[in-house]
Amino acid sequence: MKNHFDKPGFCRLVLCTALWAGWSAAAQAQSLVELYEAARGFDANYLSARLQFEANVARAEQNRAGMRTTANLTAGFNYADQQLSSSDPKATANLQALSRGYQTQSITASASHPLYRPANQAAYDQAAKQIQQAQALLDVAEQELILRTSQAYFDVLAAQDNLTAVQAQRTAVAEQLAAAKRRFEVGTSTIVDTRQAQATFDRIQAAAIQAENDLAVRRLTLDQLVGRTGTKPLPLAAPVKLSPVAGDVSRWVQDAETVHPNVRSAQNSLEIARLEVTKAQAGHRPTLDATASQSFTRTPNGTAANATNSRVTATVLGLNFNLPLFAGYATENRIRETLALDDKARSDLEGAKRAAAQATRAAYFNLASGLSRVQALQAAESSAQSLVDSTKLGYQVGVTINLDVLDAQSQLFQSRRDLAVARYEVLVGDLRLRQASGLLSPKDLQAINSMLVKP
Repeated sequence: MKNHFDKPGFCRLVLCTALWAGWSAAAQAQSLVELYEAARGFDANYLSARLQFEANVARAEQNRAGMRTTANLTAGFNYADQQLSSSDPKATANLQALSRGYQTQSITASASHPLYRPANQAAYDQAAKQIQQAQALLDVAEQELILRTSQAYFDVLAAQDNLTAVQAQRTAVAEQLAAAKRRFEVGTSTIVDTRQAQATFDRIQAAAIQAENDLAVRRLTLDQLVGRTGTKPLPLAAPVKLSPVAGDVSRWVQDAETVHPNVRSAQNSLEIARLEVTKAQAGHRPTLDATASQSFTRTPNGTAANATNSRVTATVLGLNFNLPLFAGYATENRIRETLALDDKARSDLEGAKRAAAQATRAAYFNLASGLSRVQALQAAESSAQSLVDSTKLGYQVGVTINLDVLDAQSQLFQSRRDLAVARYEVLVGDLRLRQASGLLSPKDLQAINSMLVKP
């Protein structure tokens, strides 16, 4: 009887189904850029930084109000009830005739514009620096988000590679265990080989359980960061070509000392502190404002002195000059305070430059070391593969024992796992170098995205 599973149509159906399943799994996976955009709209720390940026910008704009025109509109309505009396009966009659209630209606529009206010001018200049400082702090949060997303992304890939290596090692050990049992049954090997293979299999089984748990935890971390469930990062495409470190360390350090967000923030803090000194010194200087007002007052039934209906319109233009003479030494002490804070801001700027330079040097040499490690692990993988081939052949001809094969396979799987992790560390290390120098931006993720498997 002919088996219908041998028909070519059925084989094509199975093949198409497998290909469709693989394509669907790849289509559901997410790239690094896609997950970063998701994290940008979900991560609480970054959203908090964005809201703080908006608040800082609004606060800075408040300082500009001191050099702008202010205007006010006031209106009033008053009612008075006047009752007159006297001890003289004759006068009382006349006074009662004058007793009555009356109302007063008024509206006033006034405006004032500063002509000379050095303290307000310094505060106005501070606003621009405060906005730049707020942008620098937001840049720090954005760079941290890029790095955190990339680290979580490659942590999942590293956990997947570790699980794959452990599973492959478990499969190989299971095969060696089965082979050792068969050889022992036919009398071509000892029970030692079988027990060694069994012990190795049990150890790898425990490692596989740990690897599965580690992968689940890493995926949960990535899910929490991007606000999704069941994230599946796209793996790196093979072969992976890593670029060498561009430029020398001095160029990266120079960038770090000038464009790093922390350095820019400290620089703006210094300039704000200098303007604060100017504001304090302005406490000894005069101020001059231009004022204008127009008021309209109406008494529909007169006043207490005059019962005639009246309307009064008054327009006033003027200059207000104020010269501070003595403020109980408050101004002098304020100046001393701002001078000390100016020195502090200058010291903070120097510290920010040193910290950025140190972090950049460390990131540069770590990246260079990581690239060298990748090359060494590539050679180790090739050597481990040759060792596996040799020990398998030696085991077949009786030159080596089963334990030698297991050790060689373990070295191969470990070399492959270490190589994959080293590549991820290089990619993240490149981002760390850019962050340390202040040059990291979302565009840098596009280069890594081009190395991933196409969905």
